[in-house]
Order: sequence, then C-alpha cells, then structure tokens
Amino acid sequence: MQLKQNKSNKVPGYAGLLLGISLIVYLFSQIDLQGAFERIFSIGFSSVLILAPFLVLHVVETFAWIKVFPPGVTQIPFFPLLRIQLIAETVSMTLPAGVAVGEPLRPYLCKRFIGLPVPESVASVAVRKLMLGAAQGLYTLLGALAGYGFLQTVSGRVIGFDGLGLLMLVSGLAVFLLFMLFLLLLLNGRVAGQLHRFLMLVPFRRVKEWLLEKESGFLDTDQALNSYRGSPSGGRLLAMFYYVVAWFMLTAESYIILSLLGVEISFYQVFAIDIALAMLRSLFFFIPSGLGVQDLGYLLFFQAIGIHDFAADGAAFVLLRRFKEVLWYAFGYGIMFLSGVHLGDAERQEDLET
Repeated sequence: MQLKQNKSNKVPGYAGLLLGISLIVYLFSQIDLQGAFERIFSIGFSSVLILAPFLVLHVVETFAWIKVFPPGVTQIPFFPLLRIQLIAETVSMTLPAGVAVGEPLRPYLCKRFIGLPVPESVASVAVRKLMLGAAQGLYTLLGALAGYGFLQTVSGRVIGFDGLGLLMLVSGLAVFLLFMLFLLLLLNGRVAGQLHRFLMLVPFRRVKEWLLEKESGFLDTDQALNSYRGSPSGGRLLAMFYYVVAWFMLTAESYIILSLLGVEISFYQVFAIDIALAMLRSLFFFIPSGLGVQDLGYLLFFQAIGIHDFAADGAAFVLLRRFKEVLWYAFGYGIMFLSGVHLGDAERQEDLET
C-alpha cells in the first residue's frame, strides 16, 4: 500500500487548517468569553462526566472493528486494538488532512502490535470505514425523524430557507445507500485487483514497476475481501449497531454538557442539531476536527431556538467540547509516543506490503 504523501497532497489539509483557525478567530469575536468562563467554573467536579461519552465511543467502535475483520481472523485482542483505535483516531482528527495518515496507520499498527497480516488488516479498515459511513446515514435518519418538526421550524433562521428536516432525511438516506453500495462492491472480492489494473494505466515507468512489485499484495487483499462472501452476516449487522451507538455518543456528550450548564433544551433537539452539524462537518472533512465549522453551527442553532444569553451559554458549550478534545487527543498522543509510534511510520511504504 502506498502511504507516502506528496507535498501537493498536504496543501488542502493546511488550507483547511487555515480556514478552521480563521473561523475560530471569527467565533471569538462573537461570543461572551467572560460569561462563558463564569458558567464553566460553576459546574465544578461534575465536569468530569463530559469525558465519559468519548471513551464509550472508542470502546464501542473497537468492539465494532473486531466484528468486521475477515472471517478467517479470530481472537483479536481488545485492548491492543483499542490502543490502535485511539492512536489512529487522534492522528486523523488533529492533523491537516489527517485521515490520509490515520487510516493507513491502522494496518501498520495491526501488524506491529497484534501481528495480523497486512491484507486482512487493510480489508478490515476498508470495511470499517464504509460501515461507519453507512452508520452515520442511519444516525442522521433517526435524528431527522426524531427532530423533524424542530428542524423544519428553525430551518429559515439557520440556513435561510425552509426544509432543513427534509434535507436531513434525504441526506441521511443518500449517505446510507451510497456507503452500502460501496460496501457491497468492496465485498465482491475483486476491487483491489481492479484497482491495480486501473493504476497500471498510469504512464509512469517507476509507478508501474512499483505496482508490479506489489501486485501479489493487491491480490492477497482481494482474497481477504473475498472471504466475507458467504460468511454469516450477523457479525457485520452487530457491528453496524455498534457504529450507530458510537454516533449516538456525540449527542449524549452534547446533552450532558448543556445539562451541566443549565441550558433548557430537550434531548431530541440536541439530537437533531448534532446530526445536522455532523453532516456539515463531513462536508468540511479537510478541516481538522471540524475546527470552527461545528462551533459556529452550534451558536447559530442556539440563537435560532432562543436560548437565553446564547453568546455565553454557547461559548461555554463550545469551549468545554474543545477542551475535552484537547485532553483526549493529548492522551492519544501520549499513548502513541509511549508505544514508540511516530507519525513518519505511516509514510514508510516498505513497512506495509499489500
């Protein structure tokens, strides 16, 4: 698997980081920072509850990932895989265009820490990513159904025209169907070989030489993907359930923070807001952690639904969410460096043979 990134591939990531920083600067010009800190300090020790949903999210995602490994791979150790999950997600969410580094890091770490063959790990990562996308579609559909009336009511004040509830319903259904289609195509067992044949059309001698050297790896990945065919689907259905639960942790986290801040808002309203902003964040995937995009989105929604002193309450909410991320990502990098993993590991193609 080619993991080395060209400098030109990093340009969108740095542009996304710059855009995110610009949005954050604008955000701070719109909020009541003093009022936000007063609300944060009033919470006290209960603020530790804010950390719980993120931990549950990663635990549930790890259980789901175990379920999507090829059928021939058994007895995946949970805690080493949880460590890989935390490291890879930290890299994906914090670096400019971090997904391009964090996702290829997963097979490398599976080989290093668990001793799994690379083709099987690559297959699991591909299936995992598509199932996570399909689960987001289901999560969006459920949120749009639960908060349809609310989304329709605030639509004009949030996006400038009616139909936000309908838009979320259509978006959720479209995302679910699209990712399920990709998943079915992936599991036909011939995708890697077809990709290899397509790449061989590239008119560069060195690229073709590398592809010829790695052809067996592509075929091994196809074989790993082919092992899903005819296997019981119960594990993958359970994985889909786990991934939907993991998405729900975002809503749970938001509701816990707002409840601690004393903001009067219902769970279904929080659910509806979160699915809309999660979809928006997906559109701005090149901005690390949706920096600025979600933050301004929350303020806009809070203003639209008439939350008292939204500039202070909204700012406190945003700051607590971001501070939680700083703590967890610092923990993730701590695990990463204590494990002897370096960012450059994901760019060493000789460490992975596909």
